[in-house]
Amino acid sequence: MVAEFLEGGAEDEFTLRENRRGFSDVALRQRVLVDVSERDQSTTVCGERIEMPVVLAPTGLTRLASRDGELGAARAANRAGTVLMVSSASSFTIEQIAAETTGPLWFQLYPWRDREVVGALLERARNVGCRLIAVTADSATIGGRERDTRTGFTVPLRPTLRSSLDMVRHLPWLRETLFGPPVNFANLATVAPDKNKGVESLARYTADLNNPANDWSDFDWLRGEWSGALMIKGIMDAEDGRRAVDHGADGVIVSNHGGRQADAVPGSIDVLPEVVSAVDGQIDVMLDGGIRRGTDVVKAVALGAKAVMVGRPLWWGLAAGGEQGVDRMLEIFHDEIDRTQALIGRPNLVDLDRSAVKIRRYSGWQNA
Repeated sequence: MVAEFLEGGAEDEFTLRENRRGFSDVALRQRVLVDVSERDQSTTVCGERIEMPVVLAPTGLTRLASRDGELGAARAANRAGTVLMVSSASSFTIEQIAAETTGPLWFQLYPWRDREVVGALLERARNVGCRLIAVTADSATIGGRERDTRTGFTVPLRPTLRSSLDMVRHLPWLRETLFGPPVNFANLATVAPDKNKGVESLARYTADLNNPANDWSDFDWLRGEWSGALMIKGIMDAEDGRRAVDHGADGVIVSNHGGRQADAVPGSIDVLPEVVSAVDGQIDVMLDGGIRRGTDVVKAVALGAKAVMVGRPLWWGLAAGGEQGVDRMLEIFHDEIDRTQALIGRPNLVDLDRSAVKIRRYSGWQNA
């Protein structure tokens, strides 16, 4: 049930598939007889230097994958010289997570309708030293997650005959879930009214906070409230990229929410070049969606992304080995990126550009 929650996308899962398919239309250009004895994959995003171009994405309720949850993820990111972007819906509070790392911490924010709640979360992020906020813009409503309907996944988990049989077949997971830290929306629990403190009540409260009226004026308000770096997550169109520049964003994250929100939109890698062109170097761009290999990361950077975010690989690492699983996942990405740089003759990641890739040309997606 939890695996389907992680793996699934929205509706027909067209976009989920497109996120991966798009990478198959990008090839790397191999150059030889280049001195690659010293290689560097560090990068900067909105002025923040990280030692590898892979950031741990904001994924809610990560505690479902492992009792280590975001605490273990933050520690692993710190060791790898990168950063965890803490989700508003994280299983541990931002204060608990910040206490586990001496490195930078970023925070993902939903543009909820209650500005007092949003303001309280901003203040808490500021107090623990967060340097970057990413506001998720593709959440006007919740995507049609049909796999969850089929498996009976809910928050909180409500055992049915089918799900109970599923859970007892995974006794280590069940033991960790029952006897580990509670699975909860920890950040919201500290700002929600007393009547909404339980997991079920918090889930309803979160749904009630959803803001389908959110528009650029709300982003302008947020820009006025936050003096640090501010990115917009969910940009999938060149016009929105240009508007992000005009409204004072420091960066954008090209993302379709891992194929979990709007279905039938293109893969993230497919629209990355047009968004990069639209912002014209005025702000930084990151990519989220479909990253599975170090070669994927190199392709994204060559097409203009400063770094990428990984969500499902984070869960896989936690599920396989807790905190040490995330260490290993990041190590694999680091080694694959490093090896790819050597083999294509690009020792410095910051020097990657479109000359490092070849694009398979076909009719592609065109505006009507």
